[in-house]
This record gives sequence, structure tokens and C-alpha cells, in this order.
Amino acid sequence: MGIELAHEPDAYRYTLRRDGAIVSVLEYRDQGPSVVFHHTVTVPNQRGHGYAARLVEFAVDDVERSGRSITPTCWYVAEWFDEHPERAGVLAR
Repeated sequence: MGIELAHEPDAYRYTLRRDGAIVSVLEYRDQGPSVVFHHTVTVPNQRGHGYAARLVEFAVDDVERSGRSITPTCWYVAEWFDEHPERAGVLAR
């Protein structure tokens, strides 16, 4: 089965599933022209495999394609942007 990345707009979240089980979740608030990424979590026994980083990249790509901007209030997402300055163009001003 492998890794599956999904946007679940009805639940206001992005998910990463491994072999069908949720491993990482990024929750957001829809603010119209921008999206607030406010919480990211990975199942404790699955941490250290880069799942959250993969999920954040997937979510950033999705929001960027929609032409919207991102406000990261989650510390993990903020650090992800610090490590990927080339993606700063999608951040809300």
C-alpha cells in the first residue's frame, strides 16, 4: 500500500497515511484568501521518518496551486519554512 497523502477539506486537514493508517496530520483554518496552518502532529512511534515534512510540503504545494497564501502558527510549519526559504513566496504578508 505505501504512503498516501490527502487533503480532507471537510475536516480542515491534510493527512499522511502509511499502509492505510494515519501517521501524520496537519490541521488548518480557512481564512478566505489565506490558510492558517495551526497544528501538525505525527504518531509518536512514527516520528523521525520525515513524515511531517513530507506532509507539510504536500500541503504547501496544494495551497500554492490554489493561489492562496499560508500563515504558519504551528511551530513545526514555521521551522519548515525557515528550512525552505525558497518557498517563502507562499507566505501571507
